[in-house]
Amino acid sequence: MFTKILIANRGEIACRVIATAQKMGIQTVAVYSEADKEARHVQLADEAVLIGPAASRESYLVADKIIAAAKATGAQAIHPGYGFLSENAEFAKRCEDEGIAFIGPRHFSIAAMGDKIESKKLAGAAGVNCIPGVNDAIETAEKAVEIAKGIGYPVMIKASAGGGGKGLRVAFNDKEAFEGFTSCRNEARNSFGDDRVFIEKFVEEPRHIEIQVLGDSHGNVVYLNERECSIQRRHQKVIEEAPSPFISEATRKAMGEQAVQLAKAVKYQSAGTVEFVVGKDQSFYFLEMNTRLQVEHPVTEAITGLDLVEMMIRVAAGEQLPIAQKDVQRNGWAIECRINAEDPFRNFLPSTGRLVRFQTPKQTMFQANTADLFGVRVDTGVQDGGEIPMFYDSMIAKLIVHGQDRNDAIAKMREALNGFVIRGISSNIPFQAALLAHPRFVSGDFNTGFIAEQYGKGFRAEDVPHDDHDFLAALAAFVRRKSRERAAGLSGQLPGYDVQVGQDYAVVELGKAGNNRYVPVHVDEIAGKHGEAQITVNGKTYAIASNSRLNDIRIAGTCNGKPFMAQVERGTVKNPLALQVQHNGTRIEALVMSPRMAELHKLMPFKAPPDLSRFVLSPMPGLLVDVAVTVGQKVQAGERVAVIEAMKMENVLFAAADGVVKQVVAAKGESLTVDQMIVEFE
Repeated sequence: MFTKILIANRGEIACRVIATAQKMGIQTVAVYSEADKEARHVQLADEAVLIGPAASRESYLVADKIIAAAKATGAQAIHPGYGFLSENAEFAKRCEDEGIAFIGPRHFSIAAMGDKIESKKLAGAAGVNCIPGVNDAIETAEKAVEIAKGIGYPVMIKASAGGGGKGLRVAFNDKEAFEGFTSCRNEARNSFGDDRVFIEKFVEEPRHIEIQVLGDSHGNVVYLNERECSIQRRHQKVIEEAPSPFISEATRKAMGEQAVQLAKAVKYQSAGTVEFVVGKDQSFYFLEMNTRLQVEHPVTEAITGLDLVEMMIRVAAGEQLPIAQKDVQRNGWAIECRINAEDPFRNFLPSTGRLVRFQTPKQTMFQANTADLFGVRVDTGVQDGGEIPMFYDSMIAKLIVHGQDRNDAIAKMREALNGFVIRGISSNIPFQAALLAHPRFVSGDFNTGFIAEQYGKGFRAEDVPHDDHDFLAALAAFVRRKSRERAAGLSGQLPGYDVQVGQDYAVVELGKAGNNRYVPVHVDEIAGKHGEAQITVNGKTYAIASNSRLNDIRIAGTCNGKPFMAQVERGTVKNPLALQVQHNGTRIEALVMSPRMAELHKLMPFKAPPDLSRFVLSPMPGLLVDVAVTVGQKVQAGERVAVIEAMKMENVLFAAADGVVKQVVAAKGESLTVDQMIVEFE
């Protein structure tokens, strides 16, 4: 067994590998860019080596620097994590040539499966079901349109070296095929250094289901059941679960056996994933093989009780798999939510900056520990006060729960999301909460188009249904009442000017454009019981009890005898005197005041925000990679104006209306802040 390994990655996956290495008594070496010098993975590792500037192509993607770091520190093996160099066959071979063990498959397996064009041919030869399409690289956008017509729309345009949603577009007509081909090539070239693109038929109403496989150097391969990954937004997985609520035992067995056939055909050694697209009739087709550890591996760890990182390390050290197919377990139900640094209410634009507050829900399951299951686990690479840089992907953390069955897992996940505090940047937690409460998700009736169908016009606050909205008003009144009680108890108050607690309040929910909701609330103390009150809202009674302190951002307690977890924060963007109450994904901003103050508040005029329609503003922090207009140019609504790159994705800005360009304020190559002006129209 190795005594020291280097982790050629960053963020939560680097921290994940370190946890298993520590359990196994193996020392760890972290590598880091200048942007990551204070990162959590650097602090957790035994040693750390600086490998270059913030940009990935100058640090985490430079094989020479990583090999040099391994040699300098005496690391006998390298774990690549996922992303970056994890599926780079040349890097794996280089490690082997340098006498450093690569904790992953052999270079020839990566080469065979890493090329999506060649992998389909190999899969077909190995007896795996394949999708109709053209598996040769396409040279021009015109040729792409011609091929797409031949296959029949819709088609999927994919970069051969793609992954993680990069270099992938679905086209429903000639225009989308033409533009999609160009975008795919650009993204693939920038992300992977390989601009080859191919086209295949897009299966409508598909489910994305993948099989986890494990192989060793002794010819043994097993499959560890499946993961359901159909809840996706723009081809990026959002929620993953194991097992799938859709497939039958017969389909599971058939998919698993085909995955093993493919793995054996390429002499696969390590953890890997064979991805399938599954039709509504349970017909399934090979999509691709990921020759690395997957982001969603924790759900498989929960239901099988296996530490997949440990399996990878042991196989790389030449050990045999400790289990046969008959030993593979399927216990309970696991769900993972990807917590991303993005604003769901602003079309999921990236959100970067400092984590002013970062508090995870209470964990009862931990990385590298498969003894304590049926609980909550958080995998993350950040901490309170840490920075979310714009140079890397948007994932802040992975929240994993393990339940007795699917409904138990959903309930645990909803409660865990209520207790996950992220401040300073926006996160997709409200969106996750809405998905978990959606009747179609709860019933298991969904496919990869689910998010596009249900939230096609974007995600709005109204899209988060709360089963009892008045509870939020009751909780705001409870917190305000306890604050008044504390203020009333302070000594030294002037007679006649002392704080009066009162029983009647008005909760003013601040709405858009001054459309506020006024809710009368009555509060009764429960005699002799500190931290308890009975609150009446719209004829409903809420007996709330909580020992949480007034300055706690998380409020834990019971309401009518049932436990709850919610978040209450003082001071909001709209009003520094308001309370922000968040529960089950629904967030309200509310002022709690006396009934007389509420009457006067209704008379306050609403001040409309300034008209910014003449300007194109940066909707996020990022790098301005292109400005497509010049001064004096006539621009039509919908025309491309600028392109911003943030968190490894290109974001195109379009003109909202017809106009003439008055001035171009920002220059190509400039780093932009949120709402920074790029172009002004006359």
